[in-house]
Amino acid sequence: MNQGKYVFAQLTEFLPERVFDGMVEKFQGNRYVKHFTCWNQLLSMIFGQLTNRESLRDLIISLDAHSPKNYHLGFGKSVTRSNLAKANESRDYRIFEELAYYLIDIARRKLSNSDFEVKGKVYAFDSTTIDLCLSVFWWAKFRKAKGGIKVHTLYDITTQIPAFVHITEATVHDVKAMDLIPYESGAYYVFDRGYVDYERLYRITQINSYFVIRSKKNMKFKCSEYKPVNASTGVMSDQEGVIVGFYNSKKYPEKMRRVLYYDEEKDRTFIYLSNNFDLPPEQIALLYKNRWQIELFFKWIKQHLKIKSFWGTSENAVRIQIYTAIITYCLVAIVGHDLNLGRSTYEILTVLGISLLDKTPVKELFSKIDNNDVKEQIYKQLSLSLF
Repeated sequence: MNQGKYVFAQLTEFLPERVFDGMVEKFQGNRYVKHFTCWNQLLSMIFGQLTNRESLRDLIISLDAHSPKNYHLGFGKSVTRSNLAKANESRDYRIFEELAYYLIDIARRKLSNSDFEVKGKVYAFDSTTIDLCLSVFWWAKFRKAKGGIKVHTLYDITTQIPAFVHITEATVHDVKAMDLIPYESGAYYVFDRGYVDYERLYRITQINSYFVIRSKKNMKFKCSEYKPVNASTGVMSDQEGVIVGFYNSKKYPEKMRRVLYYDEEKDRTFIYLSNNFDLPPEQIALLYKNRWQIELFFKWIKQHLKIKSFWGTSENAVRIQIYTAIITYCLVAIVGHDLNLGRSTYEILTVLGISLLDKTPVKELFSKIDNNDVKEQIYKQLSLSLF
């Protein structure tokens, strides 16, 4: 089936082209377009993501270098710098947003598993700020001489796929994005202490969902019940009680759980709040510990996908590029599952980025690569990013 096909062409076969055409028709993306269609634009952007191009000029140079292959790669015959720049500026970003959510849904269903210690759906919510040059991205004013945007992300910990992405100006406070989360009854939502807002947390309780959040230091808590704990697990106390304070007690009028946990590895003590009274306190601590997966996700996509340097300056172009990064991430996750590659999404992205113009079948490509070498390379890259 893939005999003689480029690796990139093999990957794009997993994209739902007919579904995408429906989205393009919905937002009239190909109106007045003769040659460089939304499909050509999408493939060009995905190629740029996978090859980690630094700029629009860099992307076009790499495409021009392989122009005889453009037809087989799906870029069309009119992929030029001006065409791609105009397309990113004028075509509705919601075309790419809808495709991103379509692939997110497919990837989450394919990668769902029950191996996580806490049963049920577990999400971590956080945001990452992307700095922009204010003189170029004038619409993204952040500080006096600095621009920026925030990417608010609901990350599915069990599948390692982002379930919800919301892009705002960097001036928008994180807690406001909590109002847009598509909450599910019975699911667990893990937040850092920057999201402590008792009114919003109470809404989670009212829809029969659960939260785990790190407490602020100045929180006043009145304990009504102490539960026995096993100090050898790191849990120092497990309490039930209510929030003290005239306004806060009205915002969250019901009982809350407070778990004090000592992390021996970091030599730090953490205080967690939750509305779940059934889980063992060790699992409350485990849920919060897994929140760091979203931090690793942000760090990795900033390194290996292009969401820090942009190929256009308009808000529409920036949104298209971010959603294309999410599309690329989900596409690679789907390919890894369907071909049973047995590698993490991060490993697959690393290998594919240097193999797009090979004609080796994707599955055979990974059978020739030492798994330990890939993991070692990823570890080195992540370690370097800490300095």
